Amino acid sequence: MFWLTERFLSIQGEGRYTGVPSYFFRTGGCNLHCPGFGTKYRVEGEVRSGCDTYFAVDRSFAGSWEAVEDAEMLLSEMDREFEALGYLPHVVITGGEPLIYATDAIFNSVIEGLIRRGITVTFETNGTIAPDFERYPFYARCVYALSIKLSNSGEPYERRIVPGTLRSIAENARESFLKFTLDRQIVESGAAEQEIAQIRVMLPEAEVFCMPVGESRAALERNDRAVYDFCLRHGYRYGDRLHIRIFDTTVGV
Repeated sequence: MFWLTERFLSIQGEGRYTGVPSYFFRTGGCNLHCPGFGTKYRVEGEVRSGCDTYFAVDRSFAGSWEAVEDAEMLLSEMDREFEALGYLPHVVITGGEPLIYATDAIFNSVIEGLIRRGITVTFETNGTIAPDFERYPFYARCVYALSIKLSNSGEPYERRIVPGTLRSIAENARESFLKFTLDRQIVESGAAEQEIAQIRVMLPEAEVFCMPVGESRAALERNDRAVYDFCLRHGYRYGDRLHIRIFDTTVGV
């Protein structure tokens, strides 16, 4: 069994496949919390701070999550939706951190079923957990958007950087690329330049996308110019957050 917080059809808003029609599965639960990203939310009478998808990370929201206990039922529902749609969109597995379920039998059956249907599957992952590519070879046919967390996440280095995991994904995956979430402060301090350079030593061939921190248009606008200038200086790809620009939210888009 695994948990979903939402599933929906949208346009990919981040990374290499920005603009591609995609069906999103957002799983519940994460092995990181990222309080440094600073999205404020209230739960159980307490103000907390976390990432912009805190509702898929903080288990205080688990009462609204959907338990997936039947892979074939979920795949059949998708088959009907895609038949009505008239084409096969990409499928993006995001979170939270979806690869916390990489040993779950139901989750693996869903991923294998998607690959068997010829669907392009992308994992949006923090890069701290690698699937067992030898035992579950279908994982090697997926795309991995490695959203590695930097110091501005508020997570300690040893929790957010796992070199062996990053190398395993880069060596086995059909495709992988790096995606960093930056704010103005980490850019202006020089820390972003140093930290990304350290990660690129581990993954020298990986394409780098940098995008601004923000759960809303206003938050993006506080950071986007600094990230834009940073990408120009270092030759990285600027990756905006298209869904937030259009809808001004991170939920269901």
